[in-house]
Amino acid sequence: MATSQSTDAEIAAGVDRLARAAVSVGLNIAHGQQVIVTAPLEAVPLVRRITEHAYKAGASLVTTMYSDDEATLARYANAADDTFDVAATWLAEGMANGFRSGAARLAITGGNPSLLSGQEPDRIARASRAASVANRPALEIITSFAVNWNIVAAATPAWAALVFPGEPEDEAVLKLWRAIFAASRVNGADPVADWAAHNAQLHRRAAALNDRRFSALRFTGPGTDLTVGLADGHLWAGGSNAAKNGVVCNPNIPTEEVFTTPHRMRVDGYVRSTKPLSYQGSLIEGIEVTFEAGRIVSARASKGESVLSRVLDTDEGARRLGEVALVPHSSPISQSGLLFQNTLFDENASSHIALGQAYTECLVDGHGQSPEQLAERGANGSLIHIDWMIGSGEIDVDGLDDAGGAAPLMRHGEWVAAA
Repeated sequence: MATSQSTDAEIAAGVDRLARAAVSVGLNIAHGQQVIVTAPLEAVPLVRRITEHAYKAGASLVTTMYSDDEATLARYANAADDTFDVAATWLAEGMANGFRSGAARLAITGGNPSLLSGQEPDRIARASRAASVANRPALEIITSFAVNWNIVAAATPAWAALVFPGEPEDEAVLKLWRAIFAASRVNGADPVADWAAHNAQLHRRAAALNDRRFSALRFTGPGTDLTVGLADGHLWAGGSNAAKNGVVCNPNIPTEEVFTTPHRMRVDGYVRSTKPLSYQGSLIEGIEVTFEAGRIVSARASKGESVLSRVLDTDEGARRLGEVALVPHSSPISQSGLLFQNTLFDENASSHIALGQAYTECLVDGHGQSPEQLAERGANGSLIHIDWMIGSGEIDVDGLDDAGGAAPLMRHGEWVAAA
């Protein structure tokens, strides 16, 4: 049974390994550094292990802020309609000030992906926009890689019920923990060494792409013929990287991608999503969009189209790309066959693009440049950054040079030998 002592011990051991990986691989905390943690209430066991390992690693202070799904629902059930344009700006400013002071950022994901599925879409959109505006200063610090940061996941009953529907709660949670441990590469005897080897492989892939200096990527396959121009002076990244504070960290655990910054004005063609996008309690399926001169000019979805429309109307930058990433179809997350309904995992199942804010770390000498200078080079700005999957075993990817020549990078979703 999932409640047996052996199962409890298995989960506890895995949680401890994941916590150690989050601290030593994910954050690589500098001695004396503060850590700001956000987490759902159900993630307390993981938070406690992370806190313990963070102090052992030299953290001066670990501060955790918890979110509560029931409290969130209480707002939608009881708050006045005109209050959904309000966000805790004071809290967002405090977190941004913490990062400016050098604190590391650790986010634990695992809340109920369908929490808001029964709520009024307009209220969800307004609350999301207000929160995005409030959190913009902190987001810019993170996307510019000014400090070391990391995201990991904790299994929760509500999330597990979506990934493993029909299973008893304890069995579903156990299966989700096992899937998290496997995807996060913490099942081996030495997860730190395993991550070092994995990072080395991602670094080699990114270096090879940087050497070739493609001006664009072309994705082709069923429902897709998309050319993604790359920003001027773009850089490919993947796995661990040095933040501007000098600390080498792994922002995402798990990760299987190499990624870079597209040019916000140089995306053309059409593309179809290959996996559903879970966004604010809704599953958006069958996304089909057309780009002209970098901007989405038409969009539809077989399910959740109204939610997609609200996303695209967030601001001008929401209809343009801030990231393009390559992930082989044979990635462990893809091969698991699971739809996690959580972007941290699902984006690592296939190649993907992201609407909205660009990562300025993926620009040569991008640090310190003004928003106007970054935009001139092609970097997009937005209140959102939303990844959705466009890769599969049927998608080919070519790198295009300035002269229009094409070199195969992926065939049927897998890296070609020369790529």
